[in-house]
Amino acid sequence: MDYNTSLPRMIIPEYGRNIQKMIDFAVSVEDREERNKVAQAIIHVMGQLNPHLRDVTDFKHKLWDHIFIISDFRLDVDSPYPKPTRESFQTKPDKVFYPSNDICYKHYGKTVERIIAKAKEYPEGDEKNALTEQIANLMKRSYLTWNRDSVNDEVILKHLNELSGGGLKLAESSILRSTQTFVQRSGQSRDRDKKKQAGGKQSNGGGYRKDNLGSGSNQKFKRKF
Repeated sequence: MDYNTSLPRMIIPEYGRNIQKMIDFAVSVEDREERNKVAQAIIHVMGQLNPHLRDVTDFKHKLWDHIFIISDFRLDVDSPYPKPTRESFQTKPDKVFYPSNDICYKHYGKTVERIIAKAKEYPEGDEKNALTEQIANLMKRSYLTWNRDSVNDEVILKHLNELSGGGLKLAESSILRSTQTFVQRSGQSRDRDKKKQAGGKQSNGGGYRKDNLGSGSNQKFKRKF
């Protein structure tokens, strides 16, 4: 009996050993016309083995590439598509360069810095003052997300001045929200989540409950000793 460990390595195991043998046979056919017919028949069988790939773009092209790869690029037939080369599969892909965004304060994030940059472009007036106040409150909430103790408004204003390069300043009439406002809202959200989870556990959603064994209409479910 032949074991896979003693047989030649399959280049694309998904097609199985029989497809590998068919392609090896096609390589050995000397007559080119006959070899083309054999290759066409193998392509048809390969398509039947992978019906889920028929919706893939260039499905036939993929099959022809696979038959050349399985033959170790030794199969010489007339393909409707450009014949791939061994070098085309051995070349390394181009290196992907990821953007390096240096964030000054990570607890604010890059989005806050972009908002500040856009706000600086606004003309001086009530709209810019209102936007600056909203940004400062957003920064305070982001700060409290990572530091639950407290934060001084002077720290937020200092960071706002630093991130905006002095381009954004709160109006004298502007007042930042209190720390308790942000912390209380976060606490209320957690309490609501806990209540929802507790309510889901207490509700009878078809699960097992002890009172199913009690008296009344559920008598038939009682265990008979």
